[in-house]
Amino acid sequence: MNFRYPTLVLSILTIFLCMCLVSHAEENDLKFKLKPGANGKLCLGCHTAFKEKLTKPAIHTPLKKGQCTGCHNPHSASHGKLLVADAGNICSTCHKSVVPANAQSVHKVVAEGSCTKCHDPHSANSKFNLLKGGNDLCFGCHKEMGESVAKVKFKHSPLVKGCLTCHDPHASNKAAFLLKSDVPALCIGCHKTDRPNFIKSHMNYPVAASRCTSCHDPHGSDRAGILYNNVHKPVVSRMCNQCHEEATSATPLKTKKSGYELCRGCHSTQVNSMFAKNMVHWPILSKEGCLSCHNPHASKHNGLMKGDLITTCGRCHHDTIRRQEKSQTKHEPIKDGKCVVCHDPHASDNPYMFKKATIIDQCATCHDWQKHSTHPLGEKVRDPRNKNVSVQCLSCHRSHGTEYKHFIPFPSTSELCVQCHEQFKR
Repeated sequence: MNFRYPTLVLSILTIFLCMCLVSHAEENDLKFKLKPGANGKLCLGCHTAFKEKLTKPAIHTPLKKGQCTGCHNPHSASHGKLLVADAGNICSTCHKSVVPANAQSVHKVVAEGSCTKCHDPHSANSKFNLLKGGNDLCFGCHKEMGESVAKVKFKHSPLVKGCLTCHDPHASNKAAFLLKSDVPALCIGCHKTDRPNFIKSHMNYPVAASRCTSCHDPHGSDRAGILYNNVHKPVVSRMCNQCHEEATSATPLKTKKSGYELCRGCHSTQVNSMFAKNMVHWPILSKEGCLSCHNPHASKHNGLMKGDLITTCGRCHHDTIRRQEKSQTKHEPIKDGKCVVCHDPHASDNPYMFKKATIIDQCATCHDWQKHSTHPLGEKVRDPRNKNVSVQCLSCHRSHGTEYKHFIPFPSTSELCVQCHEQFKR
């Protein structure tokens, strides 16, 4: 009786061992000691859907060779789908050269290791196992770009041919934005700068070394020559010499004046008005002057801005943008990139370059503060913490955001209130 149970266990183990030996051969030196000819085919016994995948034009090399264990562990794994490692790390074991060591720009999906957002890891109908062909794949993420390009009248021919005409899909060691070369080197590969038509269209100015994207939209626009949709009037009038030296001079690209003085020639009313105010936005007084925020030739943004207001203002006020991003409550003007709702971008007689004379008046353009709170506000109400200042909206709120709700600088309303009303401290 004592030997029956161990004998039964031994018999069962023997049966399982025999079953394993059907697929595994001890003499085989392969990683999992699969019997000859079973590599890959064994998996298809259960994963029958993969037979259809093997009929597609582009098949991932490991699958084509039946090397499923190159990416998957057949028994157990710490990653989903029995992957032997994180998906991005698996890909990089074979595709090490995708990102060069000195890359200046890396595609976000590559940096995140999300290769399967573009590639099917097994097989696809498109080259390189791409989920979609041509620009359709790129516009899957870059939807705004795709929608914009679809509407414009003039499309840049390389874009029509495909995004990869100018961009590397994974990383670039030559330029930002995944460009295969930096501008203008990339552009003059197609646009020969010594041709008469090129010279004539640029008013005989030597622009071969200039940055083409300062005037032209590299994807497309509604203007001939794919100029940005917002163009500076002298450029439209082909009067480059209004700002620059003559094309025949020794320094044709040099401007006739520097800083805001150059702009003052045409925009004298606005410039004079700015300097009549108590405070002038400091970039105007810098060496670059108006060009700190504006493009001199053309722009895709209104007012010839260098970018949207979040980007343009954020170049200097990056701390404000970061604070808003972390804030529990979002201030609508900042969130929507409308800094100029509250601030005058050029000059003002008011604190913080506000458009209104007082902080209360400024906030009241959007907020009906009289309905918001019964707390006393105004010039006659002095702040207990500092008798030199009055109680106003910013006494309790931080307009650009805090880590707490309602823009308050303390975790709770009670903690805020007792800063002045100390008698209620607990």
